[in-house]
Amino acid sequence: MTTSTMDALHFHHTPFYCEENVYLLCKKLCNDGIANAEGSDLFVCFISNEKKQIPLWNQKASKRADGIILWDYHVICIQIKQGGVPPLVWDLDSTLPFPSPLPSYVSETIRPSFQLFSDYNRLFRVVHAPIFLRYFASDRRHMKDSGGNWIEEPPSHEPIVAEDGTVHNLNEYMNISVADAIADVTISSVKDAIFTQKHGVVIKENQLEELICQISSS
Repeated sequence: MTTSTMDALHFHHTPFYCEENVYLLCKKLCNDGIANAEGSDLFVCFISNEKKQIPLWNQKASKRADGIILWDYHVICIQIKQGGVPPLVWDLDSTLPFPSPLPSYVSETIRPSFQLFSDYNRLFRVVHAPIFLRYFASDRRHMKDSGGNWIEEPPSHEPIVAEDGTVHNLNEYMNISVADAIADVTISSVKDAIFTQKHGVVIKENQLEELICQISSS
């Protein structure tokens, strides 16, 4: 199976549960031989900010022609490629080719050239997939209202439990503050943190491609 273009329908997708969708996507990419067996070439990216309002373009859930939508947070997977091939972005909620080369995904979805009010600036939490697959957990409590009713229908599979028995820590990943953002992504300690830290590293939107480039060259 090549990664030139694929049908997103081959992957599990429950609307509004992007973190679980990406968790299962990472596992499938590994199991199907599209990624390394242990997922060492995959990175999970949580996109959000302190205001929990991030504009992204070319999203399937949008009702606008340009596909823009204001998410509270979003999750994608980035795959590092070798041999001069650009990194790939796996976004099950995007209308762009699946997967998309990182440079085109950034220009078409993030649109860094588009001037935004500071409240809408996007932050990225980048977590190495093998770590994410071990430690992430969600019992979906964030999708229930005060009366215990589902805000959006949950996935049919069982909630994700971490290897250490943790049942919910989604907030630790999706809560992202600009105070946590790394100033310089080129220093070696950043790469060390990505490959060792449970919550990865936080960067600003204009640092994403640079960071991934740094990881690719390691």
